[in-house]
Amino acid sequence: MIDILSTPILITVILGVVGLAIPVIDAGKRERGANRNKLFSGISLGAIILAICLILFRIFSGEISGSVVFSKDVLSDDLFGSFFAIALLIVSAMVAASSWNYMKSRSNPAAYYSLILLSSIGMVLIAYSTDLVMLLVSWELMSIPTYALAAFAKRDPVSNEAAIKYFMFGALSSALLVFAIGLVYGIAGTTNIGDAIHAMSSLKPDLVPIGLLAVGLFIAGFGFKMGLVPFHMWLPDAYEGSPTTIGALLAAGTKKAGFAAALRVIVLGMFVLNVDWTFALAVIAVFTMTFGNLGALVQKSVPRILAYSSIAQAGYIMIGFALAPYSDQALTGSLFHIINHAVMKSAGFIAAAAVASVFASYSLEKYKGLGRRMPITAIAFSISLLALAGVPPLNGFWSKLVLFGAAINSGSHVAWGPWLAIAGVLNSALSLGYYAWIIRKMYLEEAPDMTKVKEPRAIVAVLVFAIVFMVGFGVWYGPLLNFASHAVPDLATLPLPVHR
Repeated sequence: MIDILSTPILITVILGVVGLAIPVIDAGKRERGANRNKLFSGISLGAIILAICLILFRIFSGEISGSVVFSKDVLSDDLFGSFFAIALLIVSAMVAASSWNYMKSRSNPAAYYSLILLSSIGMVLIAYSTDLVMLLVSWELMSIPTYALAAFAKRDPVSNEAAIKYFMFGALSSALLVFAIGLVYGIAGTTNIGDAIHAMSSLKPDLVPIGLLAVGLFIAGFGFKMGLVPFHMWLPDAYEGSPTTIGALLAAGTKKAGFAAALRVIVLGMFVLNVDWTFALAVIAVFTMTFGNLGALVQKSVPRILAYSSIAQAGYIMIGFALAPYSDQALTGSLFHIINHAVMKSAGFIAAAAVASVFASYSLEKYKGLGRRMPITAIAFSISLLALAGVPPLNGFWSKLVLFGAAINSGSHVAWGPWLAIAGVLNSALSLGYYAWIIRKMYLEEAPDMTKVKEPRAIVAVLVFAIVFMVGFGVWYGPLLNFASHAVPDLATLPLPVHR
């Protein structure tokens, strides 16, 4: 039974009703033009803010307490799901608000905002899913609207190519997940994630290879969405070809939903076969952060730089996944960095959207003199880049510090733990190579025309919010860190060899 008054159901109703009502309202309106775009952006933003307020009210009122992780229902109204839901909805709110300017001169705004809301429903349901079938349905509800959004600039061949690549790899990811779910059901006799993990902890020896294959397929399937190496091939092209605001939704939204699914299924279930996958995840983390940073160094397009940076950030988050059995801080650091990255990366893409809307170009050369031509955009972009690099006292510094600290503290359990911290620190220093390059363009180089231009108002408002978030939770990081620590799943309730 599903409680119809549970948080995920109420959020689904709020966003679903508004998402389906927007095209109906559009069909009944006679006038065409910018007014429709403003109306739909405002309605979408209002629905998302209402959903966030609902979650926060239930948390502060005590209706949501403790990280249940699993339940016998297909959805678990727990703090873990609520943590991810808030992070994901913040991204959706930033995208919906900034699209007021970005979609001003573009057609079909009703479909655009409706697809954002429907994809947001899928992301939220993934965060709360405790059943593999529900997880798959939510995964498709999240993914299918984003395929259309990636190709929204349908007259742009680059956008069409990006959308096709995204769709093909997305379909492959879904196929792998279907195969993995089928294997789990075949050997465990259930699709409930908690029951399946317990069943797989006592498999007969002849079924262990099938269980290993299922976990490997889950890692590959979720790895495509998370942008992990070697499942990252589609990501730079898709992020560059999509509308820049949708790049924010993909990099900071759907990517985080992939981590939520991976935490429920992979990290909490990968040790039940008496096989230690932690070193494999550590290797993936190192390769992901290193390849992402090296790839970003040679790019000339800002969305592609941000795309490769997003790959690298996934590597940092994977440090916590790899160290989950050895340190209480590990998953706390991952969740802390996930919510920080959601805002940092959204701010980066939305700042790029502001530049693209003014100069109609993604080229890094257009950023020359931006500090004087678009001062607020340049400041917000600089802060987001420095936060992504982990420069104190911004929020990204603290979440990386928790992750690297967990890696160092795990040295008493695994010899490679401190080396993982060293790899993370070196990669953070490497990332400054291209982050500082962009900042140098904005403040130390001059464009042929240094005339100040009008900055998009809605995007400026979103960027101001991002600045307050990144600086505020950099100076006062305690509440966010505390929220992340309470949302971490309790591994002691599962049949895992937790070494602490």
